[in-house]
Amino acid sequence: MKLLIQPGAGVGPIVKGIKSARTAVQIMIFRFDRREIESALIAAAGRGVAVHALIANTNRGGEKNLRELEMRLLAAGVTVGRTSDDLARYHAKMMIIDKRQLYLLGFNFTFMDIERSRSFGVIATTPKPVREAVKLFEADAKRQAYEPGCAAFVVSPQNARQELAAFITGTRRELVIYDPKIADPQMTRLLEARAAAGVKIRVLGSMTRSSSEIPVRKLSQIRLHTRSMVRDGKKVFVGSQSLRSAELDARREVGILFTDSKLAAQLLKVFEGDWVPMDGDQTADAVGAPVDKVSKKLAKKVAKVITKSLRPGSDSFSNMVTEAVGSDAASQIDMAELEHTVRESVMEVVQTMVEGLVDPKEEDSKEKEAAPAAK
Repeated sequence: MKLLIQPGAGVGPIVKGIKSARTAVQIMIFRFDRREIESALIAAAGRGVAVHALIANTNRGGEKNLRELEMRLLAAGVTVGRTSDDLARYHAKMMIIDKRQLYLLGFNFTFMDIERSRSFGVIATTPKPVREAVKLFEADAKRQAYEPGCAAFVVSPQNARQELAAFITGTRRELVIYDPKIADPQMTRLLEARAAAGVKIRVLGSMTRSSSEIPVRKLSQIRLHTRSMVRDGKKVFVGSQSLRSAELDARREVGILFTDSKLAAQLLKVFEGDWVPMDGDQTADAVGAPVDKVSKKLAKKVAKVITKSLRPGSDSFSNMVTEAVGSDAASQIDMAELEHTVRESVMEVVQTMVEGLVDPKEEDSKEKEAAPAAK
């Protein structure tokens, strides 16, 4: 078992895995703009490896890129299929080499996810999860029903809710979580119950329902994309499922559970570094922060105005991206995904600024003064 930490690991391990293939490469793709990986897949097909790519039928803003990728891979002799439309979204990211090695990833095959986002992946050779991954891939490729047969292989919507609930309730001392948005009511209640029982829980990301017993911080240093948890310093979850209803019950998401103290320690070390806010960051602790509807609406309007000129294809956007990362890297970026990320980031910053105009303590004081005395 090996842990991939992004940014840092880069595309190297993925390319190396494809180059090592002797008989088969099976890869699920949701977003894709890395030509190094594409070239490795084409080269593998050229040397007689059976390369099968299962590409998302749709994704927000990136369908044109996916369809162009399909045509290039088909022309190179790669077997290409599209995911079914029976689920709200196919969001899984994984690759299987020779039906013996599983790359279970929390990140897409994109520049933004690999070079500019916090995410993790796992390279596993444990037979049961690998066999289960092959079983899922082949079922989805043939658009057949999938029945889970391994608790360690977490698949939405089949067994994710059950296995992740058990993972949370099994915590005895400490649980650390990376999650962009914890929103599922059942999962939130389970976390609150463990916190009430004395378990130390920390979240990097966000929770729709704040709790004084569960500190939540935004990841200030870098874009957050991973969904990962470490329980009691030894058991780990890495996957594409957030603890929210859509990703547990309505989408194809894939994750893996494993017990490995060494890998858990690696992930915890990264978490502790991410938990410490950068100097001057005023948005670290999000517990109890009010989400004001007016400020939210205002933030969206301001963000919309700011990002209007930053649309992919516009000179200002292209020039900004090229200046930031260089022309070679810019040519490999999924501009639609980058625009989405820019919009989210701008909105978050603006919202924080708007909310900061009003001191919550002053508002509470004013409300108490204005309220009639209790009789």
